[in-house]
Amino acid sequence: GDISASRILGFHLADAFMSLQVFLATHEIHVNLLIGSLSILAFYIIFGGRGFCSWVCPYSLISEIAEKIHENLRAKKIVKPRVFDTKWRYIFTILFLALSFASSSLVFEIFNVVGIFSRFIIYGYFHAIWLVVAMLVVEIFFSRRAWCRYVCPIGATYSLLAKPNAIKVSWDKEKCDHCLVCTDVCLVPHVLFMTKKGAKTDDSKKLFRIAGADCTLCGRCIDVCHQDALKFDNGFKKLI
Repeated sequence: GDISASRILGFHLADAFMSLQVFLATHEIHVNLLIGSLSILAFYIIFGGRGFCSWVCPYSLISEIAEKIHENLRAKKIVKPRVFDTKWRYIFTILFLALSFASSSLVFEIFNVVGIFSRFIIYGYFHAIWLVVAMLVVEIFFSRRAWCRYVCPIGATYSLLAKPNAIKVSWDKEKCDHCLVCTDVCLVPHVLFMTKKGAKTDDSKKLFRIAGADCTLCGRCIDVCHQDALKFDNGFKKLI
């Protein structure tokens, strides 16, 4: 198997979005695929929806390298930062699902750089690896982390699980000095809106749990915060 679907010790595991594609393309529900996708969904509901993007996705690793190159070029004013609405990835999600239903084929898998790169890692050379290279070029010279932020329906699907998950990043407003270093390194800086001086927050709360669907739980903001105002918050007790 690969990152999309595999079987470990006879137990099926399947990516939720890939499973949705299969159900829509074949117009039937496959029991093993259903069990595999529900198992994965249960895991990410507990440990963090878009945690997949930071801690599991193989493309994310090389995308981070491309991001560093992009930031160096931006500092030298060779490229300009281009930011778009992150809701675009939900539009792509609906589009790919509709195409799967209409064509009876897994249309997204043709362009899925996550799946392509994972197969490249597992099996060696893969003819579609040029799509991965092309996407990295876009991210270096056009828009930082474009795939993750604006295209990927896998991340969009897991972002829907962000609200109930137990592990989140919490912000202590009494420790924060609003330096905004955290937003500089964040893949989705809008989720850290409360760190801006004067931002509206609940004054009755000292700790603010970042509940935005876009947070990938990468921990970058925690690493750079010199005031220790940001940390991982274990909310397992709230789930019980």
